[in-house]
Amino acid sequence: MLLAIPQVVPGDQLRLSASTYVAWKRCPDSANARLEGIYAPDTRPAFLGSLAHRIFSRHLRGGSIASDEFVQACREEIGGSTLNNKLAGLEMKPSALAGVIEEVRGLYDRFTKLPTDGFVGSEVDLEHETDDGIQLVGTVDAVYREDLGGHRLVDWKTGELGAPEDQLMFYALLWALGHTDLPAYVEAVSVRTGERYRTVPSSSDVERVAKEVAQLATEIRTAWSDGSRLEKRGGPWCRFCPILDDCAEGQTVEALLS
Repeated sequence: MLLAIPQVVPGDQLRLSASTYVAWKRCPDSANARLEGIYAPDTRPAFLGSLAHRIFSRHLRGGSIASDEFVQACREEIGGSTLNNKLAGLEMKPSALAGVIEEVRGLYDRFTKLPTDGFVGSEVDLEHETDDGIQLVGTVDAVYREDLGGHRLVDWKTGELGAPEDQLMFYALLWALGHTDLPAYVEAVSVRTGERYRTVPSSSDVERVAKEVAQLATEIRTAWSDGSRLEKRGGPWCRFCPILDDCAEGQTVEALLS
């Protein structure tokens, strides 16, 4: 299909991920913080989720992990990735790490019961760069070929399912920009709870996201150029926002939610 990101105002090179797009939809100023390299501190749940994703990918690429080899497999995935640095930052004691690995084992046991028919690839990188310096990037947890044609893009969740549609539609946009067709489905699956969200992206869906990505880039470049402020929006996401300490809106929401 013919699809393009609308032209945006000139400015610095921008690398926009699905996470940045989702953050912008929630709170533009939080997305700006991400682009400026300001991130919330690492947390145990985030570390656990990242390790679980690496174990899921290892399973899909190399087959089942034997129970007596599971701990070693987790240690190899930690040592061979940025998780090793995150582990140091968390100052996690050996006993605490052992607890994380056992939680990941429980998630892995659930994961192995999911069907793998049509599996094509794991941790599939998608990328597109526009002529005006906007680089869109995303990594799809798994891609499957559907029996009736097309591909299904799947994102694994290790907690509650939440509201995954924006993230999935960003992946659908990236897929459409790099292929001749739309995904047959985009899907999010919570390995922990069994919740599942699946939808069929339409041309109008990805065109909408393309326009929103252009708006995102324009807002960020304009703010960087003239020093204008981006909108702040409070919500449940404020708890993990890296700029919460300097955001009155977020602090108010946090006080109400707690």
